[in-house]
Amino acid sequence: MSDPRRVSSSERRETKGPDHAPATVGVLGGGRMGAGIAHAFLLAGSRVTVVERDTASADAALQRIRESIHRSVERDPALTEVEITRRLTTGVDLGAFAAVDLAIEAVPEDRALKDDALARTESAMPEHAILASNTSSISIDELAAGRLRPARFLGLHFFNPVPASALVEIVRGTATDGAVVESATGWVNALGKTPIVVSDSPGFASSRLGVMLGLEAIRMLEEGVASATDIDAAMTLGYRHPMGPLRTTDVVGLDVRLGIAEELERTLGERFAPPDLLRRMVAEGKLGRKSGEGFYAWNEER
Repeated sequence: MSDPRRVSSSERRETKGPDHAPATVGVLGGGRMGAGIAHAFLLAGSRVTVVERDTASADAALQRIRESIHRSVERDPALTEVEITRRLTTGVDLGAFAAVDLAIEAVPEDRALKDDALARTESAMPEHAILASNTSSISIDELAAGRLRPARFLGLHFFNPVPASALVEIVRGTATDGAVVESATGWVNALGKTPIVVSDSPGFASSRLGVMLGLEAIRMLEEGVASATDIDAAMTLGYRHPMGPLRTTDVVGLDVRLGIAEELERTLGERFAPPDLLRRMVAEGKLGRKSGEGFYAWNEER
């Protein structure tokens, strides 16, 4: 495919305002979340480069994104699969981020891993570009402490699965420039998703509320209050939630929810302590949909 660093003036689009996605986007990490983020920007018209740790992972990311694009094209005949995939590049060289307008870190929810990923990304991208973390719980201010340009750094918290999720949480750090938040808000609008802007705080808005509900549901299951199906039905039928907290935990990943809960316990206290049942299921490899088993069986839906 063509080199993502060579973008002609006719191909570059205005990167500000509510109606346009950034012309070029770099995504570090091509797993489920990174691939979903890349998919969203590709459909919005951006040129996207996904960088992975090795060739095998980059090839897997390419296949993952292509399959996602194919499903989108099947749902919407107005989309052109060849034209969309032409704007996608995957590889292992962070030098491909040399001309991006936006770079998004989408590695697993681990503070040290994210710090390293952000440092490597920032060193490769141009000074004008905005750097974002897809963290769902780690403090943006803490992550910004090691950045070269903290004013151009913020959180862009996408939700899993990205193609079907309508929300993106924009997390404004203490040092984040207001114009950066404005640009990010316009870009999220261009994706056809709804942005909410929150100030940096443990768990932000979505993870803090979602994890609290999920942890309590797990405790109820652990205590034998009701079955997983009935606990979820209480929220979907009684409170009109589109999905119950236990099924949501399966979709998010029990390991991901455990990591967020541990971070929130560290910052907000014992009320976010993970239940023993959650720890035990993660230790047993019951991670939810991605492993085929969690609170529900997913073997036919993987």
